Amino acid sequence: MTNSAEAPRVVAVPRHHRTLWWKELLIVSIFYAIYTLIRNQFGSALVNGVDVPLHSFTNAVRVIRIERALGLYHEESIQDFFLPHLWLIKAMNTYYGTAHFFVTLGVFILLFKRRPDVFGQWRNTLAAMTGLAIIGFVLFPLMPPRLLDAPCPSATGGYGGACIEHELRNYNGATNFGFSDTVAEFGGPWAFNEGPAASLSNQYAAMPSLHIGWSTWCVFALWPLAKKRWKRIALFLYPATTLFCIVVTGNHFWLDGLGGLVVFVVGYFIGTYLHNANHRRLDARMASHPAQ
Repeated sequence: MTNSAEAPRVVAVPRHHRTLWWKELLIVSIFYAIYTLIRNQFGSALVNGVDVPLHSFTNAVRVIRIERALGLYHEESIQDFFLPHLWLIKAMNTYYGTAHFFVTLGVFILLFKRRPDVFGQWRNTLAAMTGLAIIGFVLFPLMPPRLLDAPCPSATGGYGGACIEHELRNYNGATNFGFSDTVAEFGGPWAFNEGPAASLSNQYAAMPSLHIGWSTWCVFALWPLAKKRWKRIALFLYPATTLFCIVVTGNHFWLDGLGGLVVFVVGYFIGTYLHNANHRRLDARMASHPAQ
């Protein structure tokens, strides 16, 4: 005979320690403001008057030498091939100045709404990789390709290295390094090396490329939500398009992109560790103060 008064089974429900949207907005805003402030205290901010940016130029030469040794130094040829297609260049200029921020912000909001259980993990990952990037900007200021042939600093501005003589400048019969500053030549949302944007941006914050780092972050953060094939293809195309963009606009070398992947991987492990540690702390607090 069965007992009709069986004790009800207790089903364990995973707890999601969800935070408040305004709290996250405040955290992100403060973090980004601090990141921008620290980033812009170094690199081009240290170039005053007619100072020659020899350090960042020398680091660019180091990157070029490494890429040549690896058979990767083709950025100038790729840019030169696409320069006649002005519509594409202008589109990439706009893409470079906007997608990096707005897509990341959109993914951040989507994570908060659709993946609250791992939101903290990916928020911490983004913060960790951005912090690691600051270390790179400080320790390895790097002149981007677009500035190698641009005018050197003067009383009227400028952040380039055209006045610096080097054997690689005319390598293989080329005239100078051969890169174009596509925003300065063809226009875009704003020019990073002149006007108000120049004082708000570190011109030599190129290694690692956070355009690649953040776009990769977007893919992995949203991948579980991309159930359909076309969505996964679209996700894959985002960092691929970003890689093409940073090269064709002369803003980065290939190795900058690799640096962006490195900070993503390291940032992911840091972010995951912090997320799990925080969950254990909150679980312990809830266990010691059970709901009445």
